[in-house]
Amino acid sequence: MTEQTWAAVDTYLSNLYIPRDPALESALESSNAAGLDPINVSPIQGKFLHILAKSHGAKNILEIGTLGGYSTIWLARALPANGRLITLEASPKHAEIARANIAHADLAGAAEVRLGRAQDTLPRLLAEHRGPFDFIFIDADKTGYADYFSWSLKLAHRGTLIVADNVVRKGGVADPANADANVQGVQRFHQAVAAEHRVIATTIQTVGAKGHDGFTIIYVNA
Repeated sequence: MTEQTWAAVDTYLSNLYIPRDPALESALESSNAAGLDPINVSPIQGKFLHILAKSHGAKNILEIGTLGGYSTIWLARALPANGRLITLEASPKHAEIARANIAHADLAGAAEVRLGRAQDTLPRLLAEHRGPFDFIFIDADKTGYADYFSWSLKLAHRGTLIVADNVVRKGGVADPANADANVQGVQRFHQAVAAEHRVIATTIQTVGAKGHDGFTIIYVNA
């Protein structure tokens, strides 16, 4: 099996399960036009996140890492009418593009983009009593994943679902000698999750248009 085959299957499944969507397509187009790295979740993965959040009945969602707002739109659409989403983005350029994409999707009233390093904005959310959140999606710099998990627990309640993307790194996560900082960051994250007695967690490997990677799914049990 090759990445070309994985991508072809993703395209086949997307064509079946995801109707044309001008807002989502526009979000990708504007992100690409602005030169943002094409590292957003795939359409199939976006719908996976949407279904998870919707089936979980999430009314209050936190996203750590916004990029151009593509995954933000998928998650915000899972909210009920009175639901709210806060997404954290360190880059002013990314935040500006995301706000425009979210507004274009008619979700500006439901989704708030907060500009700043997550290491700074997460403590502020706690101080402002903006939690607890029902659903938390982590998709930011991998070196910070262990810290983001720690803060997610502080902003969670029993029953919160935490999902982290890009946690397999083309298999690099299984190599203890891997010197890549992103791989090492994800390894620290897995070790922190595995050692945390308050959660139930698993990691699922994924293949597709985004290559070989995976999601960690964490249920806060205490």
